[in-house]
Amino acid sequence: MNRKLLIATALLSATGVQAADFEISGYVGFEWREHFEEGQYNTANNEQADRQLGLTAEPEMVWSLVDGEHTIVFKPYARIDSEDDERSHGDIRELSWMTYGDDWELTAGLSKVYWGVAESQHLVDIINQTDFVEAPDGEDKLGQPMVKLSLIRDWGTVDSFILPGFRERTFPGEEGRFRTALPIDIDNAQYQAGEEDAHVDYAVRWSHTIEDYDLGLSWFNGTSRDPLFKPVTNNVGVPTGLSPFYAQINQLGLDLQATLDSWLWKFEAIYRSYDDSVKNSFDQLGQLTQSDFGVEDYTAATGGAEYTFYGPFETVWDWGVLAEYQYDSREDGAIAIGQNDLFVGSRIAFNDVASSEVLAGISQDLDSAGTQSFVIEMATRLNEGLKFNVDVFLPMSDDDENLSYQFKRDDYVQVSLNYYY
Repeated sequence: MNRKLLIATALLSATGVQAADFEISGYVGFEWREHFEEGQYNTANNEQADRQLGLTAEPEMVWSLVDGEHTIVFKPYARIDSEDDERSHGDIRELSWMTYGDDWELTAGLSKVYWGVAESQHLVDIINQTDFVEAPDGEDKLGQPMVKLSLIRDWGTVDSFILPGFRERTFPGEEGRFRTALPIDIDNAQYQAGEEDAHVDYAVRWSHTIEDYDLGLSWFNGTSRDPLFKPVTNNVGVPTGLSPFYAQINQLGLDLQATLDSWLWKFEAIYRSYDDSVKNSFDQLGQLTQSDFGVEDYTAATGGAEYTFYGPFETVWDWGVLAEYQYDSREDGAIAIGQNDLFVGSRIAFNDVASSEVLAGISQDLDSAGTQSFVIEMATRLNEGLKFNVDVFLPMSDDDENLSYQFKRDDYVQVSLNYYY
């Protein structure tokens, strides 16, 4: 044996270092999205896409060291879109190191954290930025730099976060769908914090399970993940675009879930506040007030229930029916979706070898009879590694003062085929 190899082997044995266990998994996929109507912002020089084809990939590499006491996770993501350059993008969803003790856990690096229990919207989920070019439902998130310390006690788990760095929200380009009437100038985002995207944010969440109840209380202080928008004007004062503005906020959150026999009760609520300097800066924009831009302290809540029928009509299916109400104290459909809305839906799990599932639902704005959206999500496995998805999203609005009106012609059906390895 080579002498250098013998020395290295002896040193590793003496120090107790063990080889790392390595696993790789993930998926690659093809996506076809077809829009039913022409884009409402088509011009002679710019036409929104009617059909979008995409390729996606998200590998995940996991190294387990020292008998699992240390874990390194690397999960990059990439999308190529046939029409929208802004939708073609890459991200590191996760690049983190984790270690743990008997009653604590420490994570550092880029990672993703999910908070919340509601089906129709996720109010308390604030750690990660929304990757909006992926889908309009806000489910996809960008990786967030963080140091997370979890303390596990009999009276609950406390998760403390230091968030050194901010990720700006992604938005479709002018050729894409789910864009606003005025294009968003993502290259000139503005910040309240002097450190801009280098501002350090903080968050704490306590969670605990008490018999059939799962409870979470959270606090966040830092740069809002939800941008406000300031108009960009030309030299004669005509608005030509929107500039994202990321304010400093405080947010208190509550999430509660109760599992009672076949019932699943869910509730989320937040209180968000801005400081006076942000409110004053928006008050100075012409004749508009801060409330016209959503710059006011507010409370929002989502609550409801899901009931599951197990094996109805002598089948092996599980059939769930659900309803949730959405409230926002700003009471203005022009700045908030879900200010006074009702979501009802149904979920079927077929309990077959292909893990087939269907979810269908409708959200209705109770202040605007002509404003609603339908969603259908279907998924099944074609074989052990191949998964087939169909998603349908139909936003509708006849109220030009409602935020949903800007997306009324962006309804689509999307077919996805993903290979998991």
